[in-house]
Amino acid sequence: MKTIAVIGTFDSKGPEFLYVKGLIEDLGLKAYMIHSGVFEPAFTPDVSNAEVAAAAGYDIKEVAAKKDRALGTEAMSKGTAAIVPKLFQEGKFDGIISFGGSGGTSLATPAMRALPVGVPKVMVSTMASGNVAQYVGTSDIVMMPSIVDVAGLNKISKKIFKNAVCAVAGMVTLGEEKTEAGEEKPLIAATMFGVTTPCVDQAKAYLEDKGYEVLVFHATGTGGRTMEALVDAGFFTGVLDLTTTEWCDEVCGGVLSAGPDRCSAAVKAGIPLVTSVGACDMCNFGPMETVPEKYKDRNLYKHNPTVTLMRTTPEENVEIGKNLADKWDKASREIVILLPKKGVSMIDAEGQPFDGPKERETLFATIKENIANDKVKICEMDNNINDQDFALTAAKELIRLIEEA
Repeated sequence: MKTIAVIGTFDSKGPEFLYVKGLIEDLGLKAYMIHSGVFEPAFTPDVSNAEVAAAAGYDIKEVAAKKDRALGTEAMSKGTAAIVPKLFQEGKFDGIISFGGSGGTSLATPAMRALPVGVPKVMVSTMASGNVAQYVGTSDIVMMPSIVDVAGLNKISKKIFKNAVCAVAGMVTLGEEKTEAGEEKPLIAATMFGVTTPCVDQAKAYLEDKGYEVLVFHATGTGGRTMEALVDAGFFTGVLDLTTTEWCDEVCGGVLSAGPDRCSAAVKAGIPLVTSVGACDMCNFGPMETVPEKYKDRNLYKHNPTVTLMRTTPEENVEIGKNLADKWDKASREIVILLPKKGVSMIDAEGQPFDGPKERETLFATIKENIANDKVKICEMDNNINDQDFALTAAKELIRLIEEA
């Protein structure tokens, strides 16, 4: 029988979660109840709050005695994140759901994020209509607005609860893939931006023609972080990280940073990697009026009404280059860095608004000066990054590294 785990504060919202339990069982599925509240539950769960707290090294009686909401949230969120993946590995459930306000969402989503991609995850939350990045992270959590607070059963909340349960039930019961013999293909991760699309499209077509499946990630901060997380999780045979532009936003304070760990996962995992400096000519901001005052006199380009690009300077490229070199220089096996001498993007080309020979030269020189590892192969090419020769060289080099692994 398919089983849906339910994380909830069964002490403060007992009737609501019993109602959810009944909805799951009415669909012919099993409900596996995990108590994430600090105090005694309104009904007996399958996993007690004592077990949840202990998974993170806390004593639930001590936590409850202090009556400190912040401590309780910390203990139980860490506990769910620790115990829920173990329960999944033990085969206790097939999908997971929870309901809550900001507190309940903070308790349940760390556990959901700790589960593998593809495990059905639904979070019904009062926070779902705002910025959910802190709750979803790089996972595939489905955030569903609760419309009303998760406080009591009424005409609206019952309908929302039922819709959410039906959603996760459908994912669990109808979501199994049927894979034909020989259908599975090795997975390649690739990074792309609008201004590197021709390059990645050509490389992708070549790789797919050779029997690989290519997953393309948009290098917009979340895209880079998601790719890194999936590389960490072991999904990929190789990585074609040609668009490392998120480092520009990390250095310059743009809106699409992927954080200081970008470009780390493939090197750490030791899997075949071909990389480049795609779109490292630009930092991203919102509409023109949102560009910080200190950058108003810079070379700015209105990409579209909601995106303004800023050309990186030689000084910024020194810092960007050092950060990239620091990541790549840690390689434990051969990796390939391709540097396109005629431009790192569609608009860093002769006659285009970000054409910058000096900026490119500074970026490339910094990378070369800060790579001391002889396992790192650096190849400068007399191309723009979007030229066919560059794209196919990248794809062929990745295949070579895969076949030699």
